[in-house]
Amino acid sequence: YDLAIANVFHAIKAGMRCVHTTVNGLGERAGNAPLSSVIATIKDHLKMHTNVNETQLNKVSKLVESFSGIRIPTNKPLIGEFVFTQCSGIHADGDNKNNLYFNDLLPERFGRIRQYALGKTSGKANIKKNLEDLGIELDAESLKKVTQRIIELGDQKEMVTLDELPYIVADVLDNDIIEQKIKVINYSVSYTMGLRPVASVSLGIEGAIYEELSDGDGQYDAFVKALRKIYKRLGKSFPKLIDYVVTIPPGGKTDALVETVITWKNSREFKTKGLDPDQTAAAIKATIRMLNIIENEIKPGLMEKIMSGTA
Repeated sequence: YDLAIANVFHAIKAGMRCVHTTVNGLGERAGNAPLSSVIATIKDHLKMHTNVNETQLNKVSKLVESFSGIRIPTNKPLIGEFVFTQCSGIHADGDNKNNLYFNDLLPERFGRIRQYALGKTSGKANIKKNLEDLGIELDAESLKKVTQRIIELGDQKEMVTLDELPYIVADVLDNDIIEQKIKVINYSVSYTMGLRPVASVSLGIEGAIYEELSDGDGQYDAFVKALRKIYKRLGKSFPKLIDYVVTIPPGGKTDALVETVITWKNSREFKTKGLDPDQTAAAIKATIRMLNIIENEIKPGLMEKIMSGTA
């Protein structure tokens, strides 16, 4: 493609006034000069005019991708999925400061929008930009906590999506409501084909550590049975699981964050939720949150949040 664009550049500079291109550069062997790159070269490097509507370039490229079945590389100039995605927080900060990183290749010019990636390289400016798109406003301390959580998640998966951001915000802010008297020191869950799943759990309760091992009908079932053994040994009651709901953000990506909402019942019904790239881990987080709720004295307003399913 680079050689094809270079040939077009020199041909036009030498006086040629007709250029053959194809959408997305499709063609034999290495392909042909891609229309989008040629248009940008003619306008930005040669300062010449064409009658092509640049705002429709991305739309027609996506249409051809759909019909041809040939994917557009994510880093392909102008039409690639990530070419107008800012990963570093310093770039988002620059956009907030009167477009410090302005250049002529604005995404709007090609029917695109600028996006701000969420992951391990994200800064507060990136996250703030995405929250603005969702209409969410956080105070400085909450923004700091959400930023740290996204960086942690970014180490576990390639990228956090905009659809997942509200899940993360709710998860982080809910954690601040309840004092963490019970913590998982360590756990291991395993499944081997033909054998029952097994879980080993090490639980910290107000400074003391308790360990148990159990099998179960599933990895999460084995984990809960190990917890029940610990609670039985301590003479503590364990709530009954009433309902278990797993959801992921729209898009159906297999690496999406999983939100697990579990309904429990002891003297009353209440819900807890967990968020993680792994479904079992998300359920375990929801379970530990439940244990901390029943372990803590109910703070003013907490029960209302629990009953509404927001804690």
